[in-house]
Amino acid sequence: MKGIEPPILSQLMTAPNLQRPSDSEIAPEFIDLWFAPERQSEQVALLMNPARRPVGLTRCRAEYFVRLWIYLFLKQHQAVEPALQRPLPELKLPEGWISCTHREAAAVFYAGKERGSERSAGMILDKLVALGLINKEFDGNTISLQVNPLPQLAASPAVQSALTFQVDDFDARSDAILVANFLARNYNWMNNNTAAVPHRIARRLRQWARQYPRGMRVLRRCDNSNPVGFYVFYPTSVESEQNFFLPPRISLHLSSTEEEDPIAVAPIGDLDCTAIFIRSWSIDSPYMKYPQACQLAEDCQQTVRRMQEDFPNLCDIFGLTIHPILEQLAAAMGFQKTHKDIVVGISWMYQSIDRLIALDVQKALSSVEFLQSK
Repeated sequence: MKGIEPPILSQLMTAPNLQRPSDSEIAPEFIDLWFAPERQSEQVALLMNPARRPVGLTRCRAEYFVRLWIYLFLKQHQAVEPALQRPLPELKLPEGWISCTHREAAAVFYAGKERGSERSAGMILDKLVALGLINKEFDGNTISLQVNPLPQLAASPAVQSALTFQVDDFDARSDAILVANFLARNYNWMNNNTAAVPHRIARRLRQWARQYPRGMRVLRRCDNSNPVGFYVFYPTSVESEQNFFLPPRISLHLSSTEEEDPIAVAPIGDLDCTAIFIRSWSIDSPYMKYPQACQLAEDCQQTVRRMQEDFPNLCDIFGLTIHPILEQLAAAMGFQKTHKDIVVGISWMYQSIDRLIALDVQKALSSVEFLQSK
């Protein structure tokens, strides 16, 4: 026996010549009447900003996400505000979990188009989960969705500008999970099993923290202490330095399913240690702005100076071009590509430690256009 259709799905299977609905009707076909297409396009443009866009987010997926967000908000508020007026003055975040079948999702995604299948709608939902835009639960009977808070869409500029940040030591107990989740979005494009990535990343971050915690730092929001930026400077053993001259994919670890770490840490006091490997450097996309980028980069200089106390002969620093945005930042700070991996499309980048320490970070990053446009 089929279940009762959700009220706002009642118009789904009507004829193509849809009539203008009353204010009480919130069927997916009528989403454009509640939040105009041009306003939807504004939200899509914010999501597609190069400085904020998650790796793997296409314009089509962004459009699907915005329509789903509108629909879930309307569905939730229909029960408590039956006289909800059209059009919506602003797009607010739905609260908590909201049931949504694949049939509903298909109607939301394909309204006004050649209708896609429920299966393809389910695959789109899974992709939005992998991109960190929504969460999904299934209890055996009902699919429930939750829209994740997105500061670049939901918060006003005044609220964003009022936030303050501080750089602090990485706390393996309380920071690993939160950092792993935003790092995973940078690595999703490399992995088929995206759901397992945050778990693996958190475990490896804690392993590195046991090896050399001094090289691990976070950028925190001062209001809630949550990490929104992170880096790992890893003193590399002399035996592993050859990896910097081999294909970069060999040295990937956070995004790899291999348990063995391809890079070994140098023991404190090792006079043969001459190189630092930047194993990770990232700021969560909503917070990737000029002040925060400068704050974290200037802390990197201080960290290198402290590491020289443990490893007096440090002179080289290497990194990988995991994300195009981070590649732009590295280039602005004087890093040069030395070896490109044609298989996975990433490169080694190199900078002299002496030059990095002497760099005027604020001046260097002022040339990065996307940081100035936010």
